[in-house]
Amino acid sequence: MPHVPSLTDLIDRYLPPATEACPTFTENSRFEPIIDGVTYFTELAGHMEALGPGDAVYIAGYQADPHLDLTGRVAGDAGYRPFTDVLAEKAADGADVRIVLSAAEYPGAGPWLPIGPFLANTLAARVIRAWKPSTRESGPTLENRVLLDWSGPVLGSNHQKLVVFSHDGVLTAYVGGLDLSPSRFDHSPHRRLRLGEHRWGWHDAAARLHGPAAARVRETFQFRWQNTAALPPRFATTSLLSSGERTVLNPPDSPVELPPAPEQPEHPAEGTAVQVVRSYRPWSLYRHRGWRRMRRANVVRAGIQEIYHAMATAIGAAQKYIYLEDQYFHEAPGGDPRFQLYGGLRSAARRGVKVILIGSGRKDPADGGDSTVRPVITRDLRRRVLDRLPPADRRNVVMYRIDNLTVHTKLMLVDDVFASIGSANFFSRSMVGTDSEITSTLVTTGDLVRDLRVRLWAEHLRAPVTEQLVPALTDLDTALGIWRREWLPTGHPPQTWRRHGLPAGFAPAEWALTPARYSAAVLRRERWRH
Repeated sequence: MPHVPSLTDLIDRYLPPATEACPTFTENSRFEPIIDGVTYFTELAGHMEALGPGDAVYIAGYQADPHLDLTGRVAGDAGYRPFTDVLAEKAADGADVRIVLSAAEYPGAGPWLPIGPFLANTLAARVIRAWKPSTRESGPTLENRVLLDWSGPVLGSNHQKLVVFSHDGVLTAYVGGLDLSPSRFDHSPHRRLRLGEHRWGWHDAAARLHGPAAARVRETFQFRWQNTAALPPRFATTSLLSSGERTVLNPPDSPVELPPAPEQPEHPAEGTAVQVVRSYRPWSLYRHRGWRRMRRANVVRAGIQEIYHAMATAIGAAQKYIYLEDQYFHEAPGGDPRFQLYGGLRSAARRGVKVILIGSGRKDPADGGDSTVRPVITRDLRRRVLDRLPPADRRNVVMYRIDNLTVHTKLMLVDDVFASIGSANFFSRSMVGTDSEITSTLVTTGDLVRDLRVRLWAEHLRAPVTEQLVPALTDLDTALGIWRREWLPTGHPPQTWRRHGLPAGFAPAEWALTPARYSAAVLRRERWRH
């Protein structure tokens, strides 16, 4: 009989060793994946409405639109209400509300240069601080509860996306790729949004955490809040601000400390282990225009690269498949070759592991330029993975792009036993901590990762998950044939997953998956032949 690995076996194989700074939460913390923004925002809205006196909500994000209604309504719709108004009301009633927004991003990384996303967050912070709850006779209630975090490397950004709720002392934490922006309110089959004349969708993910793992996320927010509240004064002096006035970025009277953390009850999660991992480069704070640097005592001199070690360990442990969804799959300024993961993918392919990469078919508008993404494999994947593999092993690597969709997820599945969901992109800029990141990882002896794989692959196939189709999706050997015909088990027709009815119950509403070709030249040749 084949050996069935125990939870201890999986922890030892797929997770890096636990440390005091990065513990493993074994069978005491729940990890529940959320796919796409509608479910995520709807849950946040419910939690916010339920906040009472003594409860708390802590938000750290790369960006936030203060006029966003988390139910999907827009201004002018009946019942439209921005989440900012809800939070202002709850703060008036005695809830502890705190928000940290990113304020350091290339090219606007200097704290005195409020341009780009930094400008948007500066304006958002001003709006939220001045907001008066519509349901209470009260002045602004969030005046000193929104901070702009401009610390970090010059080329970096504070990219963590997390939300923590405390209801009667019980924490619920969310970690993922979703910011509080209207374009994230989307779900399969991604027909809600338009990008100019183009159909457009936004695919994203988060993990919901309970138990001691949620407390770990709260600790991460506490670190960010205390560090940001202690930043030296900085002023926005640009005329780009709406009033053109000289404005202090962060209120000087913002409280530095959070209330004591409530002791968290265990949330039984049989057969699972969770880690919450982070990335930080050593933080340099610019106290004067003379560029005098300081290093915070709570970040070690070498920085923190827990996410890199978690990803590298899982990739190195893979035996059957590695499935990655990511926005880029290419390097960017601020990266570090020592923390690239391409070598791990090469080694996996040489071992016969199937490597499946899913990327965007349409760019995030924030990246600028034409939104069209050519269906080609990125240059870094070609040079650092495929070109260094023998031809036979290259057949173990595939890349697909999803038509008219921004794939913003930062998600990895391995062998139906490991999952990671967070804010960190695959490039080394996130791994080394140039962009500060947070990710949650899981190993399980149960079906959670398998069921997540089934849901994701069915979504990208645009195929309803019927009782008839479930066996084929659940069986890993059969499901791997989605991505390459030759990966189908012996005896399966070559048109399996490529024709309605093969396998039984397969009835896609549309074909959205486009295989990425090796290069633009290959793509041009194929078009010429047709």
